[in-house]
Amino acid sequence: MNSNQPSTIKTFEHNQQQPVYCLPAQLPVEDDEINLLDYWRILTRYKWLIILLTIMSGAGTIALAFSLTPIYRAEVTLAPAAEDKSAASALAGQFGGLASLAGVNLGGSGGKTEEAIATLNSRLFTDTFIKEKKLMPILFDDIWDENNKSWKVESDKDKPTAWQAYKLFNADIRSISEDKKSGMLALSIEWKDPKIATQWANELVERINSHQKAAAIKESQQSIEYLKNELQETSVVEMRQAIFRLIEAQTKNIMLASVRDEFVFKIIDPAVVPEENIKPKKKLMAILGTIVGFMLGVFLAFLLAFIKKQKENNPGSAPAN
Repeated sequence: MNSNQPSTIKTFEHNQQQPVYCLPAQLPVEDDEINLLDYWRILTRYKWLIILLTIMSGAGTIALAFSLTPIYRAEVTLAPAAEDKSAASALAGQFGGLASLAGVNLGGSGGKTEEAIATLNSRLFTDTFIKEKKLMPILFDDIWDENNKSWKVESDKDKPTAWQAYKLFNADIRSISEDKKSGMLALSIEWKDPKIATQWANELVERINSHQKAAAIKESQQSIEYLKNELQETSVVEMRQAIFRLIEAQTKNIMLASVRDEFVFKIIDPAVVPEENIKPKKKLMAILGTIVGFMLGVFLAFLLAFIKKQKENNPGSAPAN
């Protein structure tokens, strides 16, 4: 082949074109980030709005706190009354079956804390206390006409009922708390009159002790009557001895209950007239109201700044001619 002829053969390497990568033109990106200086400018721009809302919220909360009726709490600290279980345990070991059959309580006359708490919270006990103390006009004094001694209602159907009084007393006025570690209890009464709250708290403890004592004495007396009837129907010496021991135990229960005023609960610290109310917390309400007003003002300031910026970035199109 003539070397002077132009070569028509092209190698693959020469014929192949190198790929060219073209980067798209970078679009301008709007910087929407707001730095701390922008935050400060917004707060400064709307400072009077923030100050006004803070003052209004704080003042409104203070006015509300002073308009609410103050509630006081009277509290009695109690401990379960001690009982002598040594003799009862010995009798239970010897004559437990017979005592159970006769319905005889060998656990002593006191110490039934759970039963006493349940009784204290019961509807029957509460209704009796409300009726005997004539508390309906006091509990519902907002609709009671003291001058005419009548209810300010349109019809008899609108008069408060015993069930409503029980719900109010049990849910909002009386409460019982127990310390599981020490076994101590606290009976609390919350009411707008501190003297009345103190009176109710102390009297409820006195009433539950008297109520449980009377119930225990009645139970022991019924057990003795039953045992005496059984004594007349049996001639077995061992059985008669067992019945005599059980009668003796129930007689002892009656004697102990009769001389013990603090039958179920021992009063560690009686209720005294409280000098400070527990509700409303005026200082706390004022602080919280001021904080809420400030936060609301800051939120509105940023909201207004955001709306203003959106209008500036997206101005409305001019109406066509």
